[in-house]
Amino acid sequence: MTLKQRDKKHLWHPLKQHQLHPESLAIIKAKGCILTDEDGNDYIDAISSWYTSMYGHCNDYIIEKTYKQMQQLDQIMFSDFTHEPAISLSEELIKILPDGQNKIFFNDNGSTAVEAAIKMALQFHFNSGDKRAVFMAFENGFHGDTFGAMSVSGLSVYNGPFEEFLIDVKRIPTPDGNNTQHILNLIKDYSTQDNLAGFIYEPLVQGAAGMKIHDAHGLNEILSYCKQQQILTIADEVMTGFGKTGRYFASDHITTKPDIICLSKALTAGLIPMAITSCTQAIYDAFLSNDMAKGFFHCHTYSANPIACATAIAGIELLISSEIQHNIKQISKAHEAFELKIKNHPNVKSTRHIGVIFALDLHTKMERYGDLRDKLLKFFMDRGVFLRPLGNTIYIQVPYVISDTQLKKVYQVIEEALEIV
Repeated sequence: MTLKQRDKKHLWHPLKQHQLHPESLAIIKAKGCILTDEDGNDYIDAISSWYTSMYGHCNDYIIEKTYKQMQQLDQIMFSDFTHEPAISLSEELIKILPDGQNKIFFNDNGSTAVEAAIKMALQFHFNSGDKRAVFMAFENGFHGDTFGAMSVSGLSVYNGPFEEFLIDVKRIPTPDGNNTQHILNLIKDYSTQDNLAGFIYEPLVQGAAGMKIHDAHGLNEILSYCKQQQILTIADEVMTGFGKTGRYFASDHITTKPDIICLSKALTAGLIPMAITSCTQAIYDAFLSNDMAKGFFHCHTYSANPIACATAIAGIELLISSEIQHNIKQISKAHEAFELKIKNHPNVKSTRHIGVIFALDLHTKMERYGDLRDKLLKFFMDRGVFLRPLGNTIYIQVPYVISDTQLKKVYQVIEEALEIV
């Protein structure tokens, strides 16, 4: 019996309608940029397995560092104890995080990093005697699938059945260079009607919305106004963090820095699940009190798992290396050249790129998980490239270690698709 056949007996896959798509491709090996299935077929992982394995799959350097830690200390509860990997990770992370971040709180994944951020913002105001219960977020944003994260997300394809159970969130459009004043007026209206606790946003790039890129200057104006109104700013860098936009973090492109940052995905290089919610000293200080109830009573069993911490340290060491920084610049240049080549194609509606992220919209109407999108996905896989269209958006987010030959093949199959779409 094949793995695909055995899979169907007990497993329930995410983001999948099993009645329509009962099959799942069985991957038996991943190395560098290549995924290998049980039939021996190879696929270039052109989206880094949901933007996690940015240094390539099974990176030897990261595996070595992780294995060394596994022999010393595995799991230890983080409520009563501390350990060297967590301390070292906090020190190394603070060095590269945007200015102002000073405290590190551990979580399990991107959604729980956002949950902690939402609770931090709410309790910050509560502890300060200024109870606020309403959040603000961009239209079409995505921040995760747990309830708080789902509440501040704006993609109804994920949230539809749960809308009546979610926390109160006010939506604003993303800045496009021309609508900043309109957005500021909306925020002023919301601030008058409600005491806004926080503004959560994906800085510069909305991933699940189709790698939509918005205006950095306009975002800076929004953040600056929020600061004036004591609306806590929460940067969801789960997707954008760790070099993908050409800088360590997308917030590095923006003058006004966030109060809270959510991190996961590439944090541990796709090897071990872990997440972090970082914050400023001022946020942390609001939880200091002789009253126990003002502490942040939020915890995950595997918080600051030593093995995950060691993996994250190894990832940071690679990220700041001259080799990876050079590769990021070269991938960005290649994306720029590819964009110039295909942006005027009759089947291309629009293109955009930043750092290692590239996206194009097809001049074709497609449902997010519709039949045409599925055919396009199969087209790419049949040609040995894993690209996962978001509706009519084709996007690339390759590992930093991709070869020129592999990247050219990714571009080639996209061009082939444009001819038949």
